[in-house]
Amino acid sequence: MLIASSQSSKRKKHKRARLVINPRDGQNVTNITAMIAVLSAAGWKTDIALKEYGGQSVELATRAAEEGYDLVLGYGGDGTLNQVLNGAMNVKGCRSVLGVIPGGTANVWATEIGVPHDPLKAVLAVLESEARTIDIGYVEVQGLSLPAVDQHNQDEKLGQKSRKAKKKGAKLKALHHFLLMAGLGLDAAIMEHSSDALKHRFGPLAVGLSVVEELPALHPFPVEIRIGDSRQHGNLVWKGEALQIVIGNTRSYANLVQITPDAYLDDGMIDVCVIKPGDPLTGIEQISSLLFRHKPDHVTTEHFHGSSTVISVPASIELQLDGSPMQLKDYLNKTDRQALRKASNDQEVMVNYRFAALPRAIQIAIPSAYHGGLFSQPPAEEPHPEASQQRNGPHGHVQDHPGESAQRESPERISSLLEQGHRVTVTGVLPQPDDEHRYIIAGTVLKRNGGDSQPVAVQVIDHACILRYTGEQVAPAAFQDLHEGAAIVVVGKKSKRNVILATHVLI
Repeated sequence: MLIASSQSSKRKKHKRARLVINPRDGQNVTNITAMIAVLSAAGWKTDIALKEYGGQSVELATRAAEEGYDLVLGYGGDGTLNQVLNGAMNVKGCRSVLGVIPGGTANVWATEIGVPHDPLKAVLAVLESEARTIDIGYVEVQGLSLPAVDQHNQDEKLGQKSRKAKKKGAKLKALHHFLLMAGLGLDAAIMEHSSDALKHRFGPLAVGLSVVEELPALHPFPVEIRIGDSRQHGNLVWKGEALQIVIGNTRSYANLVQITPDAYLDDGMIDVCVIKPGDPLTGIEQISSLLFRHKPDHVTTEHFHGSSTVISVPASIELQLDGSPMQLKDYLNKTDRQALRKASNDQEVMVNYRFAALPRAIQIAIPSAYHGGLFSQPPAEEPHPEASQQRNGPHGHVQDHPGESAQRESPERISSLLEQGHRVTVTGVLPQPDDEHRYIIAGTVLKRNGGDSQPVAVQVIDHACILRYTGEQVAPAAFQDLHEGAAIVVVGKKSKRNVILATHVLI
């Protein structure tokens, strides 16, 4: 169902949205007024939750889901969205729809599904989105394998102690869910050593500096991969050395490479890509494949697919979820943490990570214009073609009402409207799906007492009169011809939330 479709009728109760914001040193705060105006014009009562310290976005999203907000928007990067996801998953039977307003360094998820990086256009895209139920990734640690202890006995002891810890209600700080990808190896080390302050200031360049810093320390590490729910019962499918492991729920990696090109968001599976070390020639082949094919070369990669997999790597290998570094100790119970501290060399301690797909776990806003390959099945509800024909006419072109060419306002009346109205510069236009005569226009208007501009959202309802500057009356469908930067004049009362309820619009 379209996110905005249930908002167009006055008879329906306004729905509630919670905007969880990562301020990024104030960079993301300046756009809040504009976004609130558009959401308000679309019929949403929007509350703001500003993150004040690391990890708080999880708490804010949990609270929003518990309070029954219909839409929870993460305004930040992929890390912010990951925290919003984990917060929502803390609430059993969460019914909130999650969405993203890009405001981070890479914004991989927004790019992959086609959400514009401009915050105002992103809000319009979210409102014109489908609420799709998707799979998400899950990670946990099933225990450690210590070199000085017999493996079989150690697994039994750890299993018993883990069960005791659960009975005591041990509460771990770890984030267990991911939307995009998890990584073991170089990418996690890079994220761990990338300064947030530098990322806010320099963007992807800050990550590039961390890559240069970490490359000299890059070395292969031993890996075992089993398909199944546990190390004891899974089938060993690969054993060897790797430079990097990516566990994908989606496909795009850093907006550059389709690292898990066969992943779907609705198949109940996760995909694993192992990048192996090679000689200089295979290294050149891999780089060429990444640059030109945007896919890893099969010579130095291995791919696996399953609903659940156990991956064993040394404890020295770091983990990232959706681009955010995780701390191993947060996933361990007290017994395992003590064992790891006592180990003489963490490179000899193997961590058994279990990664799994949680089928149909959460609802998320996917732009209606998205036609990528992340879904194996079409949306449950498709928009009716009649609605498009009502707006655009039988051949898909914007049409005025028949006979409207005879309806013309006098030049004096047009001059009066021009003098009364707000001069709006258009940013974007959103049709309301349940009513062919209702539109929302996002833009900016010059303040009457100065030269500064401020954001506004124009709400065009059934009885608004739409006119050309030459005086002809036209149908509301003419708004679809408006492009970014177009100048219109809107007559109507402006609310405290910067929403103009239009009585007349000149285009």
